[in-house]
Amino acid sequence: MLDEEAVAEAPRVAGAARKTALWTGLSVPVFALVVYGFLGNFDALSPRPLAAGPDAEVTNEQVAAMVETLAKRMEGRPDDPVGWTLLANAYGAMQRFPEASRAYARAIELSPNNAELLADRADVLAMMQGRSLAGEPTRLAERALLLDPNNLKALALAGSGAFERKEFAKAVGYWSKARQLAPPGSDFAAGLDNSLTEARALAAGSATGSATVPAAASAPVAISSATAVVAAPGAASAVVSGRVSLAAALTARAAPTDTVFIFARAAEGPRMPLAIVKRQVSELPFSFTLDDSMAMSPEMRLSKFANVVVGARISKSGQATPASGDLTGQSMPLKLGGRPIELVIDSVQP
Repeated sequence: MLDEEAVAEAPRVAGAARKTALWTGLSVPVFALVVYGFLGNFDALSPRPLAAGPDAEVTNEQVAAMVETLAKRMEGRPDDPVGWTLLANAYGAMQRFPEASRAYARAIELSPNNAELLADRADVLAMMQGRSLAGEPTRLAERALLLDPNNLKALALAGSGAFERKEFAKAVGYWSKARQLAPPGSDFAAGLDNSLTEARALAAGSATGSATVPAAASAPVAISSATAVVAAPGAASAVVSGRVSLAAALTARAAPTDTVFIFARAAEGPRMPLAIVKRQVSELPFSFTLDDSMAMSPEMRLSKFANVVVGARISKSGQATPASGDLTGQSMPLKLGGRPIELVIDSVQP
């Protein structure tokens, strides 16, 4: 949904997570999720037939319109936990994390003992905090585990939070249990193996006083409500890095608190971002690294493509969907694992 081309180009829509799909690699299209909300739970709210079936390609605008219709419908159904959950999932898939958080909060009010909802909101709040589990996301994940000690997503999040706090032994405990529950042979299971190796090494080093722990250690298990997967083995070279800056001629058009998205997409093929990071204008210029841990789908990650294009977008709304007036910059097609690039934000979205 972060397409650096014109909105009218009708880009493909990213997949939305259902329940623990984020962590198990099982997902359904956003379109199918929303249609289920209309046709399965809201008495055929949409009268238009689905000529091409629920897997047909739809545009961002069509999905956004359906989600807004669902949101208006929910104003008249304040006590429907299923509807609020569907709305939260749809907002998450659109990277509208504040709206997703509010919808999850309402669903949790109606279903306070639903561990999955608690884990989903923890995930969304972490994304709003720049992928940090500090504070409320960790509390929600731990609350979910009190209700369901085997909740895979909550275990992964709790482990990431412990790793972030440099409590490596606790991270090992959470991730070891998650590894036992993870689908055999899945990318998630492989990613957990890698994460456990690092956490165990750091835990052992901490115990002996010999570990060199980064000043800002970040959890190897990636998080994103609609977007992230764990990096797969053999993807170490699937990295693109560089430095992004804002052209002097455009500095007056950007506020320090405006959101900066850095993303990579395939040079040829689907337009869905393969990796994405989110920062603020006040941090420009800054260095960045994109890799498989920042993927938006298990099947759409950097390591699956030889050539990519890297783009940057400054958004005043904070939303990933392109809007007129956004400031943008884009690289030429490049190979993964090469030298760091210089990316300049020097254009204005029509």
